[in-house]
Amino acid sequence: MSVIPMKATATLVLGTALAAGLAISLTPAKSTAQSQSIISAGDPFAALPATLALTGTVRDFKWRNENGGHPDFELTPSAGFGRYNDMVASELDSDGKPVFLSAGKKVSTEWKDAQGRNRISPKSYISAKQGDTNGAQASTSGGAATSSERFAHWYRYVPGANVSRPLALTLVRNPGTNMYTFSDRSDAFYTSRGGFFPVNGELFGNSPGQSKNFGFTFELSTEFVYNRGAGYTFTFTGDDDVWVFIDGKLVIDLGGIHSAVSQTIELDRRNWLELGRTYALKVFQAERHTTQSNFRIDTNMQLRA
Repeated sequence: MSVIPMKATATLVLGTALAAGLAISLTPAKSTAQSQSIISAGDPFAALPATLALTGTVRDFKWRNENGGHPDFELTPSAGFGRYNDMVASELDSDGKPVFLSAGKKVSTEWKDAQGRNRISPKSYISAKQGDTNGAQASTSGGAATSSERFAHWYRYVPGANVSRPLALTLVRNPGTNMYTFSDRSDAFYTSRGGFFPVNGELFGNSPGQSKNFGFTFELSTEFVYNRGAGYTFTFTGDDDVWVFIDGKLVIDLGGIHSAVSQTIELDRRNWLELGRTYALKVFQAERHTTQSNFRIDTNMQLRA
């Protein structure tokens, strides 16, 4: 019995098929790119960038008990530590900076959405949704900041009061999702420092008697293109004071000297935002007291520098 070599067999079969008038389609081996596409097919967001790189400004301040120190840093509020509402106005000023409104009203109960997430207290420009629950705050000022004049230094360069430098953050896409996160708990640089401490040993140096710098502010400006119905959310978790503005309006209000607290804004609640338009998002954070510094952003928005 004779054995026809495999190559000859293939040629014989092909020749027979052609002779019979059959159409044969030969499919080449898949390319590396195609193979990678198949591997990533389980991730519906694989086409999105793996990271989002943003840059802001960190400003260093001396504590209130230091020579030339700022009275708002290492301050103990008259109503005690905790989260305070109404420290800043609902709109940014003409320079794109927060406007001091009051020394703050201490929050006793958080406002929440139907998913149980903390949300900002009611604003005329943010739509209510079914399932929202109301919180509560004090009716009088709690002394979380000293004055309008001093607050104006927090996010502006004032010779002698602060020194600054650029600070970059990288948000990383969570595998299999369109959600991006920056967290001092997962970023290698900050985990090595035990928290969000970007200027340890820099600028004015570490806080008195501390191995870390607990007196600084951080300002981050970015932008995004709005897509109504996309389910865009932005969540901040951290301390101390944090205010987030979209299109110049306050959407996250976490004022005061407190431990890490979260708040979420659903962009579709802001019903005047227009499909396809580009809007500014600004984050203003302050670290004003020992013993922790936490900073986390979670968002499915395509933020860009």
